[in-house]
Amino acid sequence: MKKSILTLASALLVAFSSSGQKVEFEEYKLDNGMHVILHQDKSAPVVITSVMYGVGGKDGSRERTGFAHFFEHLLFEGTENIGRGEWMKIVSSNGGKVNANTSKDRTYYYEIFPSNKLELGLWLESARLFHPIIGQEGVDTQNEVVKEEKRQRTRPYSQIVDEISKNLFKVHPYKDPNVGYMKDLDAATLAEFLAFNKKYYVPNNATLVVAGDIDFTATKKMIKDYFGPIPRGADVVREFPKEAPITEEFRAKAYDENIQIPAVIAAYRTPSFKTRDSKILDMISTYLSGGKSSILYKKMVDTKKMALAVQAVNISQQDYGIYALFSLPLGEVTLDDLITEMDEEVLKIQTDLISERDFQKIQNQFENNYVNSNSSVVGIANSLARYHVMYGNTNLINSEIEVYRSVTREEIRAVAKKYLNKNQRLILEYLPKKK
Repeated sequence: MKKSILTLASALLVAFSSSGQKVEFEEYKLDNGMHVILHQDKSAPVVITSVMYGVGGKDGSRERTGFAHFFEHLLFEGTENIGRGEWMKIVSSNGGKVNANTSKDRTYYYEIFPSNKLELGLWLESARLFHPIIGQEGVDTQNEVVKEEKRQRTRPYSQIVDEISKNLFKVHPYKDPNVGYMKDLDAATLAEFLAFNKKYYVPNNATLVVAGDIDFTATKKMIKDYFGPIPRGADVVREFPKEAPITEEFRAKAYDENIQIPAVIAAYRTPSFKTRDSKILDMISTYLSGGKSSILYKKMVDTKKMALAVQAVNISQQDYGIYALFSLPLGEVTLDDLITEMDEEVLKIQTDLISERDFQKIQNQFENNYVNSNSSVVGIANSLARYHVMYGNTNLINSEIEVYRSVTREEIRAVAKKYLNKNQRLILEYLPKKK
């Protein structure tokens, strides 16, 4: 599905003070195990109905990769009461928008409607969960859609994260691309798709968020009527293999026919986004490359004119994360020269405390990000679902910022020392491929 924020979302901005505002919500469980979160905002006559499932690219057989992403498409095929091709027509004819996206850890569906269409949104999502039509015709159709989507992924450098993951993870399913391998989808049987749906798309593996211009009492009744009768599924149990620690630097190469300038990446395996250390790595990324006034940009792009681009990013995931330093050379600068320059700045963080001024700048950036993330009903609905499904704590929408506020300069130095060492990393050369 299209990942960009929909046009209608621009109408959903709500007033927020510059210091942030607590997000009020109510949550409870239905008897079938479905988690429900309600957030009321009457500033605009709109409502979001969304469901996040605890299933992503890491789930399922490694001989059948990409099923979660495939289902992101397949579950729009229709239900017992919605004909094939009718889903989008129903939404658009009622003034709504619909979207979905899949990560390696979860899948998220949502509709945005005028608030007087709340019941329609709940009916659509309950129908998707209760009685979807999963038949061979729909499977074949969506197989071609997914193939075409993959063929169109020609944006330069767009495959870097997949190449990093393939090399950084040896046994954990994060090693496989989120969209999977086409050979796996081609070989899959209808029975396998049905089994995947039965295992993961059940109310006790789903979180429903309704946010916007709603009345709590009326909304709860509709939720009970539409979702209450759906039977509970078996509990989802996961036992993923553990990765052995990386103890020495190793190198790999990858090729992309859509680029002309090579890139180099230093990538480190890091802990779950649930950990405090992961949040500190977020802050280190901001310090190194958060804007044109950041350390790496000023040094390598502005001053030394060695790089066309440079970036440090903490790619957060539920089981393991990836910390990556990325750069594109300018002129005759070599990829190893870029690594040397980036390493120099990492070593400074590991050795000395960053300045008070830089530390306060990072804190200000995170405060601003916090306010912006809760500045629309669409963003709030997504965050409420994500914090519950991924972290098991919905109130992190209000309290996570306190973790960032409590981080010290000493902790930044310690975390850099713990994870960003040369003997713990992959050096990936991402090179042009001749057509």
